[in-house]
Amino acid sequence: MSDHSLQQTLLQRAREFDLQALAEIYDLFSPALYRYAVRLLNDSDLAEECVTETFSRFLRALKANSGPRRHLRAYLYRVAHNWITDHYRATYPATVSLDELEDLPVLDHHDPSPLQVVMGKLASERIRAAIMSLTPDQRQVIVLKYYEGMTNDEVAAAIDKPVGAVKALQQRALAALRRILHVQNDPTGVLDELRVETGSA
Repeated sequence: MSDHSLQQTLLQRAREFDLQALAEIYDLFSPALYRYAVRLLNDSDLAEECVTETFSRFLRALKANSGPRRHLRAYLYRVAHNWITDHYRATYPATVSLDELEDLPVLDHHDPSPLQVVMGKLASERIRAAIMSLTPDQRQVIVLKYYEGMTNDEVAAAIDKPVGAVKALQQRALAALRRILHVQNDPTGVLDELRVETGSA
């Protein structure tokens, strides 16, 4: 059974309040949702709260005879994204300013493996601050594409936007990250290599 068929089968059973299906959905998606939340929140406790609330909202939607009819994975990521966005709006009324980012240490561009540098330093203050300075939609596109490995179609379903809009958000986000991280003239091409390695277009 393909991944899409499995999701649809689980979703159909969940809509019939099959407890085993609900447990399988949680086991299948909660680890990835937790990683996604940790990457954006940098807080394991908040990430656990995000996952719990994501599935609570999913269950409430099912009980209200609403919620997803397809694209289960995308729906769960969208709920998690909305929770994270609400958290940041409540905690940090404004996004990180470019002036604040100027005071953070500049990345070392001389590492022979820039892709590993970027991935390995995802939890660093500078990269996290740069990602959090993006708009919510740009931020989600970057994380879903480059760290969750989603295709453009999957990202489009997750953020409920056309594929063309996803591509536009990706390009604007990469341009902003180049500017913020001072890599627009980087000879090692940190962000360009990231884009090539992930096979995005």
